[in-house]
Amino acid sequence: MIITGDDLSGIQELKDFLSQQFEMKDLGHLSYFLGLEITHSTDGLYITQAKYASDLLSQAGLTDNKTVSQYLSAPRSTHYAVVLRIIRYLKGTLFHGLFYLAQSPLVLRAFSDANWAGDPTDRRSTTGYCFLLGSSLISWRSKKQTFVARSSTEAEYRVLADTTSELIWLRWLLKDLGVSTSSATPLYCDNQSVIHIAHNDVFHERTKHIEIDCHFIRYHLVHGALKLFSVSSKDQLADIFTKSLPKRRTRDLVDNLKLVSHPP
Repeated sequence: MIITGDDLSGIQELKDFLSQQFEMKDLGHLSYFLGLEITHSTDGLYITQAKYASDLLSQAGLTDNKTVSQYLSAPRSTHYAVVLRIIRYLKGTLFHGLFYLAQSPLVLRAFSDANWAGDPTDRRSTTGYCFLLGSSLISWRSKKQTFVARSSTEAEYRVLADTTSELIWLRWLLKDLGVSTSSATPLYCDNQSVIHIAHNDVFHERTKHIEIDCHFIRYHLVHGALKLFSVSSKDQLADIFTKSLPKRRTRDLVDNLKLVSHPP
């Protein structure tokens, strides 16, 4: 498809017409939207899904007080047992939500991690990443990978490619909202081999199976959209999205991600 000057003129005319016909209006403080409950304060915003979660529990017929502290460690005997344990975990975190500081700087950061071959049933790895705008969590993902990775580096690199895709989209969104994206977004990874491959423009035989991901990440690295940094496993915030963790470790990561409990 070739866009001519006449096409560009027509697009501009359409934009001018739409700007005249539609006007943004201030509807005041948002308090409820698509299952999200939003509480405003001078310090920031608190967002939760307490009502939505309560409705799920009511539909499941769970009225007792039995809860669990971790849902990822659910038994694998039956699908029903897993679902039931997840729902009981939900009861214990009913009023947990995200807190967004009013004075948080508008600086984007990304964390990328993988749990290699973590599922004992099929040995597929788990993808985990999260993005923070200042100290506020704005995007995250936890998902099993489609294919079995033959090494931890392969699993981590797949996550890095997915994280880069989300990073590019978020930078575009922030720019559209008037937030500066002139500097590279720091992306933190705890795998040194992955960082080395990303900076190496010579692809060896052992990286051919992830060559497309290599080119994709390196392109955006060279063009200044992101900058890779090594981070210790202790400071890897995306760790919580990849596997079950000890209670103390879970609590520390939850605090760092500004996930707080705020009962009514």
